[in-house]
Amino acid sequence: MDKEYSTVGTRMVRTDSLAKVTGKAMYTADVKLPRMLYAKVLRSPYPHARILNIDTSKALKLPGVKAVVTGADTDGVRWGVFKYTQDHPMIAIDKVRYVGEDVAGVAAVDE
Repeated sequence: MDKEYSTVGTRMVRTDSLAKVTGKAMYTADVKLPRMLYAKVLRSPYPHARILNIDTSKALKLPGVKAVVTGADTDGVRWGVFKYTQDHPMIAIDKVRYVGEDVAGVAAVDE
């Protein structure tokens, strides 16, 4: 058998089991860095809707909020991990096309 595929069909020893069951495993959500910001995304509750206006002024006045980003702030930048999403705006600009589409993002010092 080819050396590259020698583990196919064999049991693998899990090296992280003890840490997981004892609560000692470290996950990315557990990482705390100096001056770290937390991000939250506002998602559309509507399956298809026009975006007339997003007023970010109240959010920006909240203590700890450092930035609020909407589609209007992105200059139409398109981004996608998968080929079929690479022509979509990173945040909805004039309309949302599905429930859960990103509408705004907030960065703050805590959640």
